[in-house]
Amino acid sequence: MIEPDLSARVEAARAALVPAADLALAYFRDLASLTVERKTGGQDVVSRADRDVETLLRAALAPAFPDDAFLGEEHGRAEGSSGWVWIIDPIDGTSNYLHGLTEWCISVGLAHDGALVAGLIAVPCRGELFVASAGAGATHNGQPIRVTATDTLRTGLTGIGASVYSVPAEIGGLVSRVLAGGGMFVRGGSGALALAHVACGHLVAYHEPFMYLWDCAAGLCLVREAGGEFRAFVSDPDRPMSGAVTAWAPQERADITAILAPETPAGS
Repeated sequence: MIEPDLSARVEAARAALVPAADLALAYFRDLASLTVERKTGGQDVVSRADRDVETLLRAALAPAFPDDAFLGEEHGRAEGSSGWVWIIDPIDGTSNYLHGLTEWCISVGLAHDGALVAGLIAVPCRGELFVASAGAGATHNGQPIRVTATDTLRTGLTGIGASVYSVPAEIGGLVSRVLAGGGMFVRGGSGALALAHVACGHLVAYHEPFMYLWDCAAGLCLVREAGGEFRAFVSDPDRPMSGAVTAWAPQERADITAILAPETPAGS
């Protein structure tokens, strides 16, 4: 019912991500020139690259869709009247980025009347682009992707996320339960990219106790359109744009509560 408006926006985002990726890479190749600021603590950082990439994306999209709202990690919310909301994380995995590690991405989600309808994740260091839109499936560099149909928490890799908002004992419990169940965990440092890895079958599941909407909007759309399932934002009613996120391949539905997220009530 929202076509062709959705397709037009997805294509506009796809085009905007090209210069955004170029800009992020240019800064990445000259990290010594970046001034790093601390937000809430030593690991909560932001740089000029984050702000400039988000500014570029807003400047590329707003003229074409002047009535759309924007929600970005660095520049906050700009209200709109169309029912469409762009949800932007200009560099997800900023700590990786600023330490010269390549596991970071640019995440652009899109919601319509409160429902996630599209997600695009660009991985500039690898020349990768993940795209998903409601009812149209998910792709990686133009090729269809699906969550794994064979791996389990015991045979595959499980992503676990942590941040300055994490409770250390909770993260330790997650790791302990995965290992005790015969599985293996990974932490890449970018929640958005980890969700993309679930969507394309590299990870069987991903759990992070605290994410903001801009961290996960695009990734959750990718997981859903790739045949996966998720629960999000059910743990903290005082922060409606943040909370626990769990995504998984459908065959692992029964094990998710027992092993990965026993403290997270059902919902989505």
